[in-house]
Amino acid sequence: MYDVIVVGGGHAGCEASNAASKMGMKTLLLTMNKNNIADMPCNPSIGGTAKGIIVREIDALGGLMGIVADKSHFQIKMLNNSKGPAVRSLRCQADKRVYPKVMLEYLEKNPNLEIREGLVEDLIVEDGTVKGVILASGEEIFSKEVILTTGTYLKANVLVGSENTPSGPHGEGRSNNLSDNLKKYGLNILRLKTGTPPRIAKDSIDFSKMSEEVGDDTYLTFSFDTKPVYDLNNQQKCYLLYTNDKTHEIIKSHLKESAMYGGYVTGVGPRYCPSIEDKVVRFSDKERHQLFLEPESIYYDEWYLQGFSTSMPKYVQEEMVHSLKGLENAKITKYAYAIEYDAVSSLQISPSLENKVLKNLFTAGQINGTSGYEEAAGQGLMAGINAALKIQGKDALILLRSDAYIGVLIDDLVTKGVTDPYRMLTSRAEFRLLLRHDNADLRLREYGYQVGMISEEQYKRLNKKKEDIANLMNEIKNLKLVITKDIKDIFKENNIEIPKKTMSYEELLKRPEITFDFLKKFTNFKYSDEVLEQVEISLKYSGYINKAYKEATKLQKIEEKQIPSDIDYSKVRNLASEARQKLSEVKPRTIAQASRISGVNPVDISILAVYLKKEYNKDE
Repeated sequence: MYDVIVVGGGHAGCEASNAASKMGMKTLLLTMNKNNIADMPCNPSIGGTAKGIIVREIDALGGLMGIVADKSHFQIKMLNNSKGPAVRSLRCQADKRVYPKVMLEYLEKNPNLEIREGLVEDLIVEDGTVKGVILASGEEIFSKEVILTTGTYLKANVLVGSENTPSGPHGEGRSNNLSDNLKKYGLNILRLKTGTPPRIAKDSIDFSKMSEEVGDDTYLTFSFDTKPVYDLNNQQKCYLLYTNDKTHEIIKSHLKESAMYGGYVTGVGPRYCPSIEDKVVRFSDKERHQLFLEPESIYYDEWYLQGFSTSMPKYVQEEMVHSLKGLENAKITKYAYAIEYDAVSSLQISPSLENKVLKNLFTAGQINGTSGYEEAAGQGLMAGINAALKIQGKDALILLRSDAYIGVLIDDLVTKGVTDPYRMLTSRAEFRLLLRHDNADLRLREYGYQVGMISEEQYKRLNKKKEDIANLMNEIKNLKLVITKDIKDIFKENNIEIPKKTMSYEELLKRPEITFDFLKKFTNFKYSDEVLEQVEISLKYSGYINKAYKEATKLQKIEEKQIPSDIDYSKVRNLASEARQKLSEVKPRTIAQASRISGVNPVDISILAVYLKKEYNKDE
């Protein structure tokens, strides 16, 4: 008898099993192939716009993805570094061979975690409560909680042109019966699609016709607890190239041969990560599309053609690839494909990621309708934490939209549902100035400590950082810069406007062109760079940040207005029929969540608030 069984060893499964076992639960991780744990069937990159912040949040809460990425990448850079702090995100090119190996090493160190190979085809269900899983062999394994992180393996089909192969991403077996059994228990099943581009042999690429993309020249880490282990000056290069008229003509002339446009695909593909043929059709006004060539591993000869996902037949893929500058003689080592798979309706999931239909069943990752390693890992972490908290008899950890990108992600899933694979974007977060890369530990590490994911030593470091920030804030209020001739000369040398009078360092830092790096010319600061960064951002964006905090506080008050679980929306008079139907389906926990449901209007919220006050005396 286990406390928690996690089904699937992808990024969601790794984080879920690590979290549950780290919190003291006897945990079993079931995977079809142990060698595919933390596999990267698409681009072996971690992070990116918004996604990099999710990785920082995972680390702040005690998860593994950031630590493993730091130990396995061969290039790293900060995206949008020239823009404001709200949109900066780390992205690294992880080694496809090293990342899974390091992840497995961490999982195997956990004494509460057992890893077994096995294919789960059904659940043990009694009176609407999940009691364990049933393997394809017929073996029954019992547990208190089950977390499904099945990725793209539920009834998976790989599509290349008109070829349709029932299999997982690498030609492995698929789960044939689990989604049908979930449907039998009352879960709504969706059919979704994703895809991957071709891989190219390195020695067949003419890199001289492309632009180099290099890593940053400063040391960077995803984790708050690791130090850089890479050679700053010996990072692998990536390369930038573009499609052209010839590429587009080839695609257009063979459009009906692609699995997508030929009618062979039944699943819905990702809107924000479309195939190249979809880009050419949808954005016909664009003369070219940006592509990247990125190495998959220092141990392999294969390069990933980022942005060139397709489901065209193999011979068409050859023509398409050879039309690109630098790839005229390219050798395709692995052809692109689309893969379609079953997922569950996220509207049947509660904010804790426990299923509303079946008790003690949690789901995380692509089974919930998301795309991306980072989105999956964030959900897996929360599912593992909440499964453990439930066994401990404690309240679930629910991150608000003002707490974390992970909170935005889960709230979007359970409130709005998905029609195509969900991808996290900065534009989805209304409080993105609060949800920055640099402050993930300040936002979330306290939560990680409270649930047992963060150690005493980590917690002490967090409190020391908070103390240093407060002390530095006080110091710079009182520290003055007297404008002498020598000081004026330094301002002139750096092309910065000379202050007309003596100013405090706090006043100086509020000027956009002045940074701590510049002020170091006058004063030595005893604080770490990350403390200096926190204070500088807080001062420069204080007006915007304070406004965002006020909005977040308002939202939090509305989030506290609970909706009773036994409410019957058919009894709420004057509700619009669509609102009544959506509210009954989603079963929102709070007035704030109800207000975010598509099809529920402000008038409906007002009517609901009045009803709750009258019938339950819940609202003010």
